[in-house]
Amino acid sequence: MSGAHGRRHAAGGGARRSHRNGQSGGPGLPGYIPGPPSYAPDSAPHSASTTAPHSLSHSAPNSAQGSGDAPEWSGAEALGRDHPPPGSQGPRPGASAGRIDFGTEITASLVVFLVALPLCIGVAVASGVPAELGIISGVIGGLVVGAVRGSTLQVSGPAAGLAALVAETVMEFGVAMLGVIVLFSGILQIVLGLVKLGRMFQAISLAVVQGMLAGIGLPLMFSQLYPMSDSKAPGTPLENMAGVPGLIADTVTNPQALIAAGLGIVTIVLSFLWKQVPGPVKKIPAALVAVGIGIAVASLPGVEVKTLQVGNLLASVDVPGPDQLAGLADVGIITAILTFTVIASAESLFTAAAVDRMHNGPRTRYNTELIAQGAGNTVAGVLGALPVTAVVARSSANVQAGAKTRLSRTLHGLWLLAFALLLPQVLALIPISVLAGVLVHSGWKLFAPEQFPKMWRQDRGEFAVMTLTTLVITATALLEGVLFGLAAGVVLAALRMSQTVIRQHIEDDTAKVVMAGNATFLRLPKLIDALEGAAAAGKPRIRLDLLGVTHLDHACRSQIEEFVAQQRGAGLRVELLMPDLTKLPAAAEPRAAQQEPAFTEVPEPVSTEVWDYATVGTAAVGGTGPTPAGTGAGSGPGPDAEWFYLDTRPMPGAPESRPPLLRRGRDWAD
Repeated sequence: MSGAHGRRHAAGGGARRSHRNGQSGGPGLPGYIPGPPSYAPDSAPHSASTTAPHSLSHSAPNSAQGSGDAPEWSGAEALGRDHPPPGSQGPRPGASAGRIDFGTEITASLVVFLVALPLCIGVAVASGVPAELGIISGVIGGLVVGAVRGSTLQVSGPAAGLAALVAETVMEFGVAMLGVIVLFSGILQIVLGLVKLGRMFQAISLAVVQGMLAGIGLPLMFSQLYPMSDSKAPGTPLENMAGVPGLIADTVTNPQALIAAGLGIVTIVLSFLWKQVPGPVKKIPAALVAVGIGIAVASLPGVEVKTLQVGNLLASVDVPGPDQLAGLADVGIITAILTFTVIASAESLFTAAAVDRMHNGPRTRYNTELIAQGAGNTVAGVLGALPVTAVVARSSANVQAGAKTRLSRTLHGLWLLAFALLLPQVLALIPISVLAGVLVHSGWKLFAPEQFPKMWRQDRGEFAVMTLTTLVITATALLEGVLFGLAAGVVLAALRMSQTVIRQHIEDDTAKVVMAGNATFLRLPKLIDALEGAAAAGKPRIRLDLLGVTHLDHACRSQIEEFVAQQRGAGLRVELLMPDLTKLPAAAEPRAAQQEPAFTEVPEPVSTEVWDYATVGTAAVGGTGPTPAGTGAGSGPGPDAEWFYLDTRPMPGAPESRPPLLRRGRDWAD
């Protein structure tokens, strides 16, 4: 057996032993367990998904579950079920016995409810729909999505990331058509989950994801500056940005607008600094504290800031009828459905990856979670409410409150429903500027400006993709920007995968071109320059060595074949060393059919028609031009002949054979 073959065999055995022992190797090894991408959509701090020192152990169960329908494993089970994940403290108390700490779950649900209430209302106002629709979507996110066993601790509801998209849709098609769009988006999500495409959304460049989130957050911030001053936004993101100087001038001259802006600024400051407050008071959500301050200020004599207009919750339900369903014939409606489906699904599953890094409990079952999100959006569409997605702000609050089961996220929907039915008059006291301030903070967290210099330091190509995605979304629309970012990411990946090394030099009477790597059409100009340089050298012989090429696409192959034919037609001798990784060459097939050992000390005589260097294993060199003088049948290779190892595997039928003895120049290689 050849040494190389023996080494391959040993390496393969070692890999199998490592897999049996439950060890994790690097990429490409059997034990390697990839983790989910490290990003946190919506309003969560981006550091939440990047600071965990043992992210592999936390994310391993994600990959272990494959399609998303495997049993939920703990971190220890996903790593061979022998050891707990690094950094963990072993099994969770009560987990092994299957007990539920109802006190902790109820407390966590109340915390999530307090976080979700202002966000539901604020997102609805920013989306240009009645506040009641935001609460209905929050209730659906708890009672419908929360009851499905997809992601245990992830909490869903109306998200700030979709506010701009919903506002544009409502402005173009009206609130009545929103239910139809959300309904069919939910149906599409269910279909995607049933055909097990839940993990497809993870195969997206991180730069595109962060660019999308930044492209959502930047326009959201500028659009909410206007209601924060009790003013009306001009319209498009670019118009909103251009109108900020005029907004500031109008605000400072209007005392009531100045009070409203002050409430919004206080809300933003509290949102950034509240967690630094000492003592247990910091456990109260900052948005809720801001709402309390806003209600107190708005009730003072002489203060006339705009407050929330709240109607009857049940009366706000608008079930789509035949007139709305007829709108499905509109191309714009179909485009909106696809946009909602892609963005809502991506945001929910990206959030699931971020939330899984926050705890050591059961991992997300991606396909099941996508079906759950689809079910929620289907119900929301039937009721004419806002679309539902997973929200990191509520999910992180749920984890930090100590929740361990789905009970907490389900109960938070019940508290939202009870509050809206029993205490709707309290909602009418909330100043709109406070809700706008909450969303400005959410927009800033989505924009995450610190991620741009970080990406610049790590990968400037990905930085370009991220920046372009953000700019295109801001200048056009969300769908166009995401598609542009995906295209840019694919182009960048293609350029990097098409790494081709082409060297050209002159040696005696031969112009040599040596190429290695992946030769694709993207490197065609470089290949053409090298071929033309070899032809222009004026040497009687041209040698094209492509044995180091691992992939040769049709465009490059055609260019090489045309060049060879052209130069041979001009009377030059062209020696082409071309790998063929698809099948055994014809010259080797007769030997493979024989039962005799394949070992030879001297290569077999070559054809008198062409000069072949070698035909061995799965790589062949052929079509190298007319037979040189003095190399007829029976004459061996001349002193300047060059022989190459093209394959070290034994020939079929001779497992103990050694590789053919090949010669390079005057030095024997064996």
